[in-house]
Amino acid sequence: MPKTIFGGDHRHLVAVLVEARRTSGLTQAELAARVGKDQSFVSIIERGQRRVDVLEFVALARAMDAEPTQLFERVTRRLSRTLRI
Repeated sequence: MPKTIFGGDHRHLVAVLVEARRTSGLTQAELAARVGKDQSFVSIIERGQRRVDVLEFVALARAMDAEPTQLFERVTRRLSRTLRI
């Protein structure tokens, strides 16, 4: 598994975003273009090397034609009861 600067529960957020992108049939480059970024932006997020703020999360979800609240629910179901931030 690649190195990440964020540990613990952050991996669940990343996993949901990666699953959603793959389900949508988009490449990293296609998703990045939809949010006005380079492919490296999505790659860095998917490698766990960059945190995603809530507005970015919504933008990425919508760019994948996913409902942000449904993706967020998938993330929260995977999280530990006690989060360390």
